Amino acid sequence: MKRKLVIGDIHGGFKALIQVLERAKVTADDQLIFLGDYVDGWSESSQIIKFLMELSKTQDCIFIKGNHDAWCEDWFLSGEKADAWLFNGGRKTVESYETYSLEDLEKHLEFVQRMRNYYVDDQNRLFIHAGYSSMHGPEKEMYMSNYRWDRTLWETAVAMDKKLSKNSELYPKRLLLFKEIFIGHTSTTELGITYPLNKANIWNLDTGAAYTGPLSIMDVETKEFWQSDPLTSLYPDEKGRN
Repeated sequence: MKRKLVIGDIHGGFKALIQVLERAKVTADDQLIFLGDYVDGWSESSQIIKFLMELSKTQDCIFIKGNHDAWCEDWFLSGEKADAWLFNGGRKTVESYETYSLEDLEKHLEFVQRMRNYYVDDQNRLFIHAGYSSMHGPEKEMYMSNYRWDRTLWETAVAMDKKLSKNSELYPKRLLLFKEIFIGHTSTTELGITYPLNKANIWNLDTGAAYTGPLSIMDVETKEFWQSDPLTSLYPDEKGRN
C-alpha cells in the first residue's frame, strides 16, 4: 500500500535521516514529502543533498525549500557567506562541501533551485516549511520569504482556544483554507515536546533535530510516526545548533 510520509527538518543529520527511513520501513511505493532545512547544524549537509538527489531518481519525492536551504543556495550562487547563516549552522555546511568540485556544487545548486515553495495534495493538504501571511493562501503571498520564515501561522494555532469552533467568526481564516497543514521551521522543543505536534489543523514536524531532539517522519493519513535517536547521541562530538 502506498503511503504519504512527511519528514521534518534534518539540519545536516544524515545518520538520523537513514534511521527514520529504516524505522518507517520506507519502500519504493511510498511518497516522501520533505519540509525543508536539509542543511546547517550537524556535519553531513552535503551528504544529505547528495543522497536525496539519488533517492529522487527512484522514489516519489517532493522537496520543500526551507530558510536554511535558501541561505545555502545564496552561497552556492554568490560564494558569499552571510554572517547570520554561518552563525546559525552554515559553517558546518561549508565544511561539508570542502572536497566538492565546482561541477558537483553546480549540481547541488540546481537541485536546491528546483525545490518547491509549498505543495498542496489532492486532499487539500498543504505542505510548507514555515507558513504564509496572506488571508487568501500561499498562492497570494506577497513576500516569498514568508514561505520559509513565517511563524505567525504556527503561533496563531498554538495560542487558539481549543473550544473555538470552525464556524466561529473568531476562527483564523488562514486555517480554514486547507484540510490540514504540515510545517517545520519552529521546533516543538520550544514547547517542551519532542514528537510531531498538532495544534488546530496544523501538524508541526520539526521536533528539534537541529538541537537535542530527534528527526521525525509521519504517515499523513494515519498520523503514525517514527523517530531517530536524539541527534546529540548520533553526533556525540558535535554541537549541532546548540
